[in-house]
Amino acid sequence: MAQALVLEERGKLSLREIALDDTLGPDDVRIAIHTVGICGSDVHYYTHGAIGPFVVREPMVLGHEASGVVTAVGERVKTLRIGDRVCMEPGIPDPLSRAARLGQYNIDPAVRFWATPPVHGCLTPTVVHPAAYTFKLPDHVSFAEGAMVEPLTVGVHACVKAKIQPGDVCLVTGAGPIGIMTALSALASGASQVFISDFSAPKLAIAGRYANIVPINLAAAKPAERIAAQCGEGWGVDVTFEASGFESAYQDALDCTRPGGRLVLVGMPPEKIAFDIVAAQSKELSIETIFRYAHVYDRAIALIASGSIDLKPLISGSFPLSEGIAAFGRAAEGRPEDVKLQITL
Repeated sequence: MAQALVLEERGKLSLREIALDDTLGPDDVRIAIHTVGICGSDVHYYTHGAIGPFVVREPMVLGHEASGVVTAVGERVKTLRIGDRVCMEPGIPDPLSRAARLGQYNIDPAVRFWATPPVHGCLTPTVVHPAAYTFKLPDHVSFAEGAMVEPLTVGVHACVKAKIQPGDVCLVTGAGPIGIMTALSALASGASQVFISDFSAPKLAIAGRYANIVPINLAAAKPAERIAAQCGEGWGVDVTFEASGFESAYQDALDCTRPGGRLVLVGMPPEKIAFDIVAAQSKELSIETIFRYAHVYDRAIALIASGSIDLKPLISGSFPLSEGIAAFGRAAEGRPEDVKLQITL
């Protein structure tokens, strides 16, 4: 039995002991969890009890953005040692699946992803995880930064799909955690400037502290007008990342992307939306989609370690596990000044 932060049912959390499988296989490592980030999906399960077809039908441990210390290794593990500081990629695919064999393991229909019903998450003192999806942290990368690698990889994966060229000008629609991290990933990938749009002045202010990120407050300005002033009338940004999931943002993305530019769909709308296909065709836009990430954990860790991406300003608060329920209560409030809240064990 292990103490954990458990979502009992929609709207009900408890901190209690729960039976979890901690069998150490030959290719696994056991990890003492240190820091776990609260993701928007965790909050959505807490407040709504479901995300699409994934429905919480029985108690589930939350959390999938984590860092910790290796405490035991399986007999076939050669890449990690006891005492290593690590972060973990939370999705475990079937290595023999057709998707995995194509190199797209993130879209394996059978992937087991932490804190996605019915799979338990990592808001518990100890977890067992495959060594292949466990990554050593450099000594100067903190546990807090290590727990930010998971959301950062979404932005890094989006930039890989975008095929950013040196000097590209980009737009990110949505200044939530993923939007800001996508903007930072774009700059680290060679973009010269990134516009970021949102209605939240506090989040835009946080994003605007970074060099070469230009905030656009949607309550005061239209992105197309701001971008035309920079890029030229009738032109636009080279790459747009839609990271909000709001219907109005898709029209902004079409209006602001230059002819022959690239559009990457990162955010997930809660409902089906109308999308002007002819507007995209008339510009011959290249459209990419992403689902989580694949093969980018090493890249994300290297960007943090090199100083190319600084995530520390995005950590808005840290709570001990004993205050985990209160932390989720604050996350559910959606305070505009909060970007990422974390829980330490």
